[in-house]
Parts: sequence; C-alpha cells; structure tokens
Amino acid sequence: MKKLFKNYTYEFDKNEAKIISNFCKQAISQMSDNQDFYKDVKAFESIKQKIDSNASEVKMTKDEKTRLVHQLTQNRNHLKQTMDKSGFIKKWFYKSMFTQYNNLIETHFGD
Repeated sequence: MKKLFKNYTYEFDKNEAKIISNFCKQAISQMSDNQDFYKDVKAFESIKQKIDSNASEVKMTKDEKTRLVHQLTQNRNHLKQTMDKSGFIKKWFYKSMFTQYNNLIETHFGD
C-alpha cells in the first residue's frame, strides 16, 4: 500500500548543509536572469533560507524537494560524463564534488 503523506523533513549535518546552501546560491545566481526559471529560483531561495535559519532540521515542500533532487541529479550526471571524458587531473578535481552530490542523493533523497 502506498503512503498517502510523505515526510519532507530532513536532517543535514554541517557539511551537507553547506554543500546544499552553496549549490542553491550557485543555482540562484545562474537562473535569476531568466524568467523561465522563476519557480526554480523561488524554490532554491526558500531552501537556502531554511538551511541558513536551521541547518539541523529542514522542512521542505514537495516542490522544493523535487526541484532540488532534479538539479542535484543533473549535476551529478554531468560531472560523471565530464569525468569519463577527461584526463587524470580533471577527474581528480571533479571526484570530490561528484562524491558529495552522490552521497547527498543516496543518503537523503534516495526514494
């Protein structure tokens, strides 16, 4: 039987909160000029504000969670493709970022 209601409250440690906060800040700066991404920008601003106010327990809406997971997954896949095509030094630079995104997705959003 499928659950009727889903809990969107997440507990992030200090490092995970910083990664998500920086990710949101970067996404906001890249998408803020284009009006097509208005809803994405609002969702990321809300996530960033919630993480800045209380990083240990963040309660997201379904829309915020969906947009965050989608963007994290897209970034992870792009980093994987870049790492596959690149040489040793570039792989070495991207490896930690790929690992962080992958751990976030698997730990908190792997449903």
